[in-house]
Amino acid sequence: MECRDIKKYYGSRLVVGLEELRVYSSDRIGIVGVNGSGKTTLVNMLCQRLEPDEGWVRLYGDYSYISQLEPPEVRSLSTETASKFGVSDTWNESMSGGEQTRFKLAACFGNTRMMIFADEPTSNVDMKGIELMEDKFAGYEGAIILVSHDRSLLDKICSKILEIENGRVKLYSGNYSDYCMQKEQEKERARFEYIQYTGERKRLEEAAIGLRQKSSSVRRAPKRMGNSEARLHKMGNQKAKASLERARKSIATRIEQLEVKEKPADIEGIRLDMADIKKIYSKIVIEGSKINKAFGNKVIFKDAGFTIMNGSKTALIGPNGCGKTTLVKMILDRDPSVRVSSAARIGYFSQDMSILDEKLSVLENVMKTGIYNESIARTLLARLLFKREDVYKPAGVLSGGERVKAAFAKILMEDINLLILDEPTNYLDIPSVEAIEEALCGFDRTLLLVSHDRSLIGKVADSIITIENYKINVYNGTYEEYLNRRSKAAGNTKEDIEKQIMVLQNRLSDIIGRLSMPSKKDDLEALDREYKGVLGELKRLKEEI
Repeated sequence: MECRDIKKYYGSRLVVGLEELRVYSSDRIGIVGVNGSGKTTLVNMLCQRLEPDEGWVRLYGDYSYISQLEPPEVRSLSTETASKFGVSDTWNESMSGGEQTRFKLAACFGNTRMMIFADEPTSNVDMKGIELMEDKFAGYEGAIILVSHDRSLLDKICSKILEIENGRVKLYSGNYSDYCMQKEQEKERARFEYIQYTGERKRLEEAAIGLRQKSSSVRRAPKRMGNSEARLHKMGNQKAKASLERARKSIATRIEQLEVKEKPADIEGIRLDMADIKKIYSKIVIEGSKINKAFGNKVIFKDAGFTIMNGSKTALIGPNGCGKTTLVKMILDRDPSVRVSSAARIGYFSQDMSILDEKLSVLENVMKTGIYNESIARTLLARLLFKREDVYKPAGVLSGGERVKAAFAKILMEDINLLILDEPTNYLDIPSVEAIEEALCGFDRTLLLVSHDRSLIGKVADSIITIENYKINVYNGTYEEYLNRRSKAAGNTKEDIEKQIMVLQNRLSDIIGRLSMPSKKDDLEALDREYKGVLGELKRLKEEI
């Protein structure tokens, strides 16, 4: 595929402008940009589903198209293809969002076309589905043009990134991490050039002021005074005065001809001062034991248990339908099998946006129940891309993504010490997700996060909860550590597992000894957390034998 000088306008506003692009058979191109920047518009022009207002596009071969909202190109699959992707062989509108995306993916890879256009293919897909998608994209032999907010997917699949910013499209080499590095280098260069520009302008302006002052000190000689006398009294040297004026005008011209460099925007960090919020002093904030739950014949939990430690940032992960939302509801409803600390003040975020007052502005919604000052509220909203007059928008006119961000900001500003988030990043662009990520890293109370966003989990979580075989498993450690542990366990023989159990049992004995007779250097809270983690891992390994 190739295109040149393509432009698309909405009214008089340029939405997308791309000078030139050639796509080769080995290309893996990711398209990024904020919500509403024109990513879908660009994809539709590149695959000739939408005519550009200017320029031309040429396609050399057939393509497949995976749309977030549109039905698949085919409505039936071969039994073999359907089996590979774990879906029904016939399209059904009653399928869940994740099942529909898997079907579209299966339909796409069920043919031998030269190119794939995919618009947000990871929406509503769980981690297993995303990993399957990565494998299929990685093994595909044609070109891929992909719109996605999934940074891990963009890192693993893409070799080029197309960025849309203020209607301008720019191509970067490398994956998403490489793109971020290049963007940071561009910002550093812009900062350097701005400092150079302001320094040079200041130097020239000071020189011009000096010349003006020197020129004004040369007074005109009175007619009665001779030239020699005038020179003696430093008056009447009009040639010098004219020379000074010429030099001053020359400097003024140089100032006008300086290439103006705009000051790069400084992004304020998000850090909430939570000193005034009532703390939870118990070591365990949430604890479940002997949890049993079923819906008809479908068993969700069977004699399950778990603990969430005070101050931890726990990610609850698992495939769609495994019971994540059920567990969250049991916590919120104070189910008899789940104990929540009496000091807990829970802030709960879900995709239900009913917490927003439609008639109030974004800022008024946030401030109505918030405990922080307006400056902190505006900083948080600005990082979530509510800038200047945007904070005065009534909630009733916000887009879906804007409503998600406003609801998140409202909850984060409230008087809470336990935050529970259920898929907070759905439908958000990458800058907004990164702002939420930063806010959660700065949240120094207990967090329970339900998400399929692996980058978010990797940056924020320090413990992982999974739901498997009707049990709830707790892993103390980061997401990367959890993946490494899972990878090792997958290749372990019975003998390997028994060796791990022996090592953990020895470690457990050591921890128990230190807990019973602690030294001054021992952190009892950390030891207790490690004890529970080792105990949980022992239980899991014993179940594998």
